[in-house]
Amino acid sequence: MDRAGVGRVCLALLGATTDHAFGDDHDVYRVGGKMFAMVGGLGGLSFKVSDIAFQVLTEDGRARPAPYLARARWVHLDDPGDWPDDELADHLKTAHALIAARLTRKVRAELGLS
Repeated sequence: MDRAGVGRVCLALLGATTDHAFGDDHDVYRVGGKMFAMVGGLGGLSFKVSDIAFQVLTEDGRARPAPYLARARWVHLDDPGDWPDDELADHLKTAHALIAARLTRKVRAELGLS
């Protein structure tokens, strides 16, 4: 999946927005103001995963801990094009869901996530 594909998947999720908080060459995807995925200037992709997915993906070498965000269980893919599109889309949907679940009830209701 390329950068545009990541954008299409992320922005199709309920309440998702994009901005360029880290510069014009970075696409940051958020739900309720909280980041769930980011594409860097060189095309790498970082996103939130569950504790178990973090362990599995980093131990088998399919992903590496995301710089600065690994303690919050984010992984990084140097080339998201190496992953099957449907599998990567599922991970992005899960990242969105993990972050959305931590939003307040009020914010989830405003976004239609409740």
